[in-house]
Amino acid sequence: MQPARPQPTDRPRTARHARRVAAAALAGVLALLAACTDGTPDGSGRTDAATSSPSPTPTAATLQASPPPATVTDDDAAVAAVQTSAALFASAPVVVLADAADVPGQLTAATAAVAVGAPVLLTGAGADVAAEVERLEPRAALVVGGADATVLPDDVDAVPLPAGADADALADVTGRPVGADTPVAAGGEAAAVRALAPGDVAVLRAEAAGEAPADGGSGDTATPAPSGSATTPAPTSRDDGDEDAQAPARLPATASPAPGPAVLGLVAGPQPLAALATLRAAGAGVLDAPGADPRATAASVEQVAQAKPAAVVALGAAFGPADRLAQRVATAATGVQLPGGGQLVFPAAEGQPGKKYVALYGTPGSSALGVLGEQDVPATLARAEQHAAPYRTLTTDTVVPMVEIIATIASAGAGDDGDYSAERPVEDLRPLVEAAGAAGTYVVLDLQPGRTDFVTQAQRYADLLAMPHVGLALDPEWRLAPDQVHLRQIGSVGVDEVNATAAWLAQFTRERGLPQKMFVLHQFQLRMIGERERLDTSHDELATVIHVDGQGGQPAKAGTWATLRAGAPPVHWGWKNFYDEDTPMLDPVQTYQVQPVPDLVTYQ
Repeated sequence: MQPARPQPTDRPRTARHARRVAAAALAGVLALLAACTDGTPDGSGRTDAATSSPSPTPTAATLQASPPPATVTDDDAAVAAVQTSAALFASAPVVVLADAADVPGQLTAATAAVAVGAPVLLTGAGADVAAEVERLEPRAALVVGGADATVLPDDVDAVPLPAGADADALADVTGRPVGADTPVAAGGEAAAVRALAPGDVAVLRAEAAGEAPADGGSGDTATPAPSGSATTPAPTSRDDGDEDAQAPARLPATASPAPGPAVLGLVAGPQPLAALATLRAAGAGVLDAPGADPRATAASVEQVAQAKPAAVVALGAAFGPADRLAQRVATAATGVQLPGGGQLVFPAAEGQPGKKYVALYGTPGSSALGVLGEQDVPATLARAEQHAAPYRTLTTDTVVPMVEIIATIASAGAGDDGDYSAERPVEDLRPLVEAAGAAGTYVVLDLQPGRTDFVTQAQRYADLLAMPHVGLALDPEWRLAPDQVHLRQIGSVGVDEVNATAAWLAQFTRERGLPQKMFVLHQFQLRMIGERERLDTSHDELATVIHVDGQGGQPAKAGTWATLRAGAPPVHWGWKNFYDEDTPMLDPVQTYQVQPVPDLVTYQ
């Protein structure tokens, strides 16, 4: 039965309808002239009066030539369907409608949409489906189940199809080859829709109680068996003067849309079936992005790098805003991985392992400043790994070895530049930094700036910071006021200078498409970072760590830990074990009994 349609008085004729009427009239005149002049004896335009009329030429949807670099859809499935359609399709001769509350109907709609290369829109919810249909300018709509056909303009033919239609019915109504009937168990709908492939489309339907999946148990999509023809005859024309005329039994002849720019769909939570179907109908792949961040895992980075998408459509507001997502995708597309995998310093996606770090502190060639400098480069990296290894038995997170290199060293004398800081040349540090990267060891450059500022010193090490595995640490203990000298006063820094350094490092990272960088702030007194409550931790390119550097007896260290954590901004936390100054120094088991468990443990 034809879905209910409004009477002519219910909706004014659209501009598109007027254009189509004019085009139809012109086509009629041209056809009449051709019939009178084509040279056939009877002027009919046919060489054999017994032959049928020529088959219609299939039409195809047009994909957007320049889709937005990133589209983040609403959490509402009906709104997401409209937004996905708008991002991918410039026009479509056919649209597919399903009801927002009808999951079986959406499975049928998904099958049909991928078969004909059309978007799926959901009625019965808050989305402006009528406006999207008007934009797409279809000739016909496949109305599945109880979908509301009143959203269609008067000049769009409605073709009904029951929810759960079988392969024969779908092949007949779409005129496109489809595969075998494939029952889908509850909970497996999204995976089934994601597996649909243009030209090889399984016919999805909700699994009945007690029914086995089509493959005998795994639930995988069955191998499609083509049926039907590649095109279908044109629908029966509707007499504009007779609104009660029957809707056509078939869709207009369609062809698959020509490939457009590479588009990738991203999901990280609920997966709306209509939006997934539209992605697959447009030829877009679909990728899981744990934590709504394509940089989060080694697998997601590899897959984005392989796809190299010109645009992404992310399903769900968790991915937003769109400009941030576009930058994340561009970074993931480089394929560069951090030690421990992925491009996040501390991935936090549910169900995915996080990361923790165990570091040696010091400067190459100097045993006086920490354990890092007590041996040559290969032995330093081996020692870093030896320190990290015991922690791997204590956590399910990935434990990454790390070295924190003092790049600028607090000096007792003013030096030629008067800043009371000895800046080590980049080339002195490069061998350890490069070897660490090759060994899968993270690196942080530590700044002890004396009377200069952190931004100025950080910029001296741009060549090293341009490496993906290199982060930055600020050591306010050694940041002097103009009248101060080291070891007579404990230095400090205002939060504005810290924020300026973070902003510079974030922009540096963003402009180069680098993975996220660790940004460490050393602290053992509250006064060392003035107005710390204003610390800017919003930079997507940085993972900020407050590293608690207290030393001595364990009760005192615990007190410093608690004091610095009270009222702190949202950051990660680091703990330092001192070989000589702690009484006693905690072993790995004891260190991980500190609460919260430190994300970074450093040995000095």
